[in-house]
Amino acid sequence: MLSYILRRILSTLPVMGIVALFVFSLLYIAPGDPAAVIAGDQASPADVERIRQGLGLDRPFLVQFGTWLWNILHGDLGTSIFTNLPVSAMIAQRIEPTLSLMALTLVLTILVAVPLGVVAAWKAGSWVDRTIMAFAVFAFSLPVFVVGYVLAYVFALQFEWLPVQGYKPLAAGLWPWLQNLILPALALGTVYIALIARITRASMLEVLQQDYVRTARAKGLGQRNILFVHALKNAAVPIVTVIGIGVALLIGGAVVTESVFAIPGLGRLTIDAILRPDYPVIQGIVLLFSFVYVLVNLMVDVTYTLVDPRIRY
Repeated sequence: MLSYILRRILSTLPVMGIVALFVFSLLYIAPGDPAAVIAGDQASPADVERIRQGLGLDRPFLVQFGTWLWNILHGDLGTSIFTNLPVSAMIAQRIEPTLSLMALTLVLTILVAVPLGVVAAWKAGSWVDRTIMAFAVFAFSLPVFVVGYVLAYVFALQFEWLPVQGYKPLAAGLWPWLQNLILPALALGTVYIALIARITRASMLEVLQQDYVRTARAKGLGQRNILFVHALKNAAVPIVTVIGIGVALLIGGAVVTESVFAIPGLGRLTIDAILRPDYPVIQGIVLLFSFVYVLVNLMVDVTYTLVDPRIRY
């Protein structure tokens, strides 16, 4: 197991190198002269040239990339062009709301979607199955911002049960922290719940046809043990895969959700950086999200060996 983990970590290094090259190239892929865009329409040629020299754009591409990569390896993500603050410090200030939102959404999704998929497979063809799948299709079709606005209007403005916007850190107390994240987590998790519920149902339907499930029923085991102990464990590999892939949905959806609910996280920071545009901040955030996604894929691969003992590396 340890040797496999080390091999997977080594295999991710070229991937991160390619990602780093792409992230750095965003400065050149973007239309127009980055120095002129940053300087604005009223800037003189001397101002544009000064900004170009400050960003190091007057040097060869490979020299710029090597310097930037060397700084990244030493924990220096650069300095924001507009706030003049270190990008790493700006990310550190905003990372707690985003991590809180994604973690709560992930827990909520697993607790809701997996049982829904199991029940739908157990009651395949019945009205319960059709109702759950109709909900899954409907929820998967709705954009995150539409769900967010509907939830905010109903539960925050009409019933006044929960706050409309904002974020309270965990240090302020568990309930204030949770209170501000319930609606965003529901909005962000709706599509995710629908996806995992459908995959769980499909995987469980295949497993429930296996001989060992019929043998377990013949031995008189309870339905709960058959579904959640014998069948679900053997159907877990596709489910774990989709949960890992769905992290990309969480990352993309967090940007929209934080804008809808005015959560001061990395999503809002990303949008502000794009609108300015603040290239060092954009590069730092994209690089961070890419690293998180690669790390999640590594965790998914390791989890395979835990949920299915037949898998050995």
